[in-house]
Amino acid sequence: MLKQFTHKSFSFKKVSTSLVVLASLLMVQVPFSDNADAAEEKKKRPTQLVGQSVGKKVQKAFEFYTADDIDGALVVLKDIDAKDEYEKAYVARFIAVMYATKGEHEKEAIKYLKIAVEPDILNEGDHGEAIKLLADLQMQTKDYKGALGNYYSWMDFTGKDDGGTWVKIAQAHYELGDLAKMIAPADKAIVAFADKPNQNPYILKLTSFYERKQYKEAIKVLETVILIFPENKTWWTQLPMFYLLVENYPKALQTLDLAYKQGFLEKESQIKTLANLYSSNESPYKAAKLLEKHIASGLVTRDDKNISTLANAWHAAQHVSVAAKYYGELAKMTGDAKHYSKQGMLLKQDEQFAKAIPALNKALELGIDNKGRLYMSIAESYFYLEKYKQAYTAINKAMEDPKSRKAARSWKGFISDTAKRKNIAI
Repeated sequence: MLKQFTHKSFSFKKVSTSLVVLASLLMVQVPFSDNADAAEEKKKRPTQLVGQSVGKKVQKAFEFYTADDIDGALVVLKDIDAKDEYEKAYVARFIAVMYATKGEHEKEAIKYLKIAVEPDILNEGDHGEAIKLLADLQMQTKDYKGALGNYYSWMDFTGKDDGGTWVKIAQAHYELGDLAKMIAPADKAIVAFADKPNQNPYILKLTSFYERKQYKEAIKVLETVILIFPENKTWWTQLPMFYLLVENYPKALQTLDLAYKQGFLEKESQIKTLANLYSSNESPYKAAKLLEKHIASGLVTRDDKNISTLANAWHAAQHVSVAAKYYGELAKMTGDAKHYSKQGMLLKQDEQFAKAIPALNKALELGIDNKGRLYMSIAESYFYLEKYKQAYTAINKAMEDPKSRKAARSWKGFISDTAKRKNIAI
């Protein structure tokens, strides 16, 4: 059901640190202690600065980084002999950022981030970013409980109500199997995104409700999101599927029909579902036209199952000759006597007697139950073609079947009388 959308569509990407971020880090942090008077004091905590010796080495590490030599930068940083607690935390954060930038070294990055964060001594911006990076890396390494704690710590520390972070919290609850706990952070994400709505929290809510089989609640989410993101065809195709789950067929048909009119149905299964809904809601003509169009285009496979559905739809719509044509195609596809029989019966009903006889004879040749009924139809077809001798032969065959004997007897007399009246020997 949820193949067309999934919470994994916004799964965590590898954390990367841009040159701009590192440059800004250096510009703010590297001024040496003898330039401290020029630093702007933070409102929540005083700005601290590294000493001149550490600052020079950090600058050297940055030069390696700008030359795309992260390993060289790490050698320099790890060689720093930081003396006080702040410098240790600051250098540890820088090492963690390098490992995160390098990729595939999340555990090392996490180790150094914990060293940086634990004393709670970094400058305000650095401390906040370190907590958030730690949480993101914990998500990547599947430490979802640790990530949850640090996302909440980041929001508490920064005072930010961040939609993206609420989404990550909901995602972490999903990964932990706490499906019911996904709803609250997803709702908070929706509020936080405000006038710039984001689809991810809705996907998470939908996932939670669907996996807990709370289909009515899932429908409410979809009914809301389809109004907010009407251009997204995924919602238009998913909502009717949920209506089907709760057996609300009229709404399923209405929504899927609207999706089709907007050009959102692009899969064979979607077209076939819409055709089935048309048929079950007493619109077989629409079902037939829809299937015929998309079988012709190639979107719906031209196989025996789909041709059978198409033939049945035309029959239900009382377009007998068209139905007969498709039963004939189906008969050739399958070599099945029952399809030749259906084709012949419909051709006879449509008074195409000359075409009905070969189809009925083919059904008899292939072997079919209720032979008497088919011989009766052959006799009738010959009769209306005024071929009374052939009609008489066929009606005698019909009389051999106990099921059709009584009706055949009446027809036999009628055929004989008509032939005599027209002076035709039978």
